[in-house]
Order: sequence, then C-alpha cells, then structure tokens
Amino acid sequence: MILCLDVGNSQIFGGIYKDNNVLLRFRKISTQGASSDEYGLFLKSVIRENKINPDEITQIAICSVVPDLIYSLRNCCKKYFGINPFVLEPGVKSGLKINYRNPLEVGADRISNAIAATQLYPNKNLIVLDFGTATTLCAISKKKEYLGGVILAGMKISMEALETRTAKLPKVEIIKSKTVLGRATVESIQSGLYHGHYASCKYMTEKLIQECFKGDETLVIGTGGFSSLYDGTDLFDIQLPDLVLTGLQIALKINSISARNKKTEAKEVQV
Repeated sequence: MILCLDVGNSQIFGGIYKDNNVLLRFRKISTQGASSDEYGLFLKSVIRENKINPDEITQIAICSVVPDLIYSLRNCCKKYFGINPFVLEPGVKSGLKINYRNPLEVGADRISNAIAATQLYPNKNLIVLDFGTATTLCAISKKKEYLGGVILAGMKISMEALETRTAKLPKVEIIKSKTVLGRATVESIQSGLYHGHYASCKYMTEKLIQECFKGDETLVIGTGGFSSLYDGTDLFDIQLPDLVLTGLQIALKINSISARNKKTEAKEVQV
C-alpha cells in the first residue's frame, strides 16, 4: 500500500492507495511546529480507525508547499513506518518540461496535479483549476510542457480578509450560492465569494486557452477542496478531487523505476 500526503498551507490531504485504487482519504489541519511524534500518532490512528493495518504501508510519497513541515514528516515516516519517504521536489523526475522562468518556484502540488493530468489525459491541452487555500490555474500543453498559470486568493482567504479587515462584516459559511442577489449581509458575502470566484476563474480560463493554445480544444480539470461547489457548472469539464494524490503516486512510480534502472546499470558496470 502507498500513503500519499499533500501538505498545504491550511490542511494535509492524505490518501492510501492499493493497486491504483483509493482505500482511504483524510484531512488534517496543517500545524506549524508539530513534531514527528504528533504526525506519527495521527497517521497511525487514522489508518487503524479505518480498519487498515499500518504495517501494510510499503511506500510513502509527499508533496509540500510548507517547507518547515518536511523535516518532521520525514522523521515521522522513518520512526513510525520504517520508510524513507519520496518527496516531490526539484531534481526528481516528473515527465514534464517546466517552462517557468524559475522552475524552482512552481509549487509541488501544482507539479503533482500536472503529472496526474498529463498521465490521465495524454496528448491534450490542459487547464487545471485547484481550489485550495489559494486558487491556482495551471496550463499544460499536449507536449507535457508546464507553461505557467495564475494564482489568486482562495475563497477562505477572501472570506477571512472581509471578516478581519472590516468592522461589521461577519464570518460566513462558504456555500454554493443559488442567486447572485443577496438580500442579507451573510447572503451578499456568500454570493460574492461563490459567484465572484466563478467569474474570475471562468474569465481567466478562457484567456489562458486563447493565450496558450490559440483557442484549440482544451480539457479543463477541477480539483481541490472547494471544487465540489462548482460541480455541475460549466467551469470545468471534469472534477477530480484526488488529482494531487494521483500525481504523487505516479511520480513515486516514475522515480522508483528510475532508481532501479540506475542500480541495474551500476551492477552491470561493476561486472
């Protein structure tokens, strides 16, 4: 079994795979300064509570946009699972050509999404909309070129900004607003968050398709925690909530094969 962990600014999104099938999904609040023991106890308990034997975990893959948590998670994996985890970071094989001016700046979660998208939908121009702490749009060509994208404040950040930077606007639940017109303060905020985000993403998706692919056919994929709010709309063609975890599993496989090939080559040279 493979344990995959996507470490974000707000949450850790995890999943356990067996034979390419997801057996378990879970989320945990990202805690700055948490120790390897805290993570180890959480992971073991959540796995056991879902009637899976932690001893059956044979590989662990991690991507993180929070560098400070990597050290604790590495030690957690070694101490509680006896596994040195694979970390998706600069230098590992991804199967992508990164066309960012500085490839090191691209978030590991965005790379993982792109890896999964290109493997699941080969020979297609792709836009990936990831609705997390930040909302990101990534453009990937049919030649597996990661072209770049857009980053904007996610819905939760936007809601918290309204709450903390205004005197009278309250914190609200982020929901799918049925109408644009709000007839109360809470409804108006919810409409602004939902429909405002929709309008921004719709406009930028259309602009990216024109700028990057000259209007050619492009598959738009929705993923991330808040993507379910837009399920059934015309914002994306397909919703894949596990895209980042799928990408991690694929990246692990690519790099495991690469490592085995290097060992084989080294043995042949010695002989």
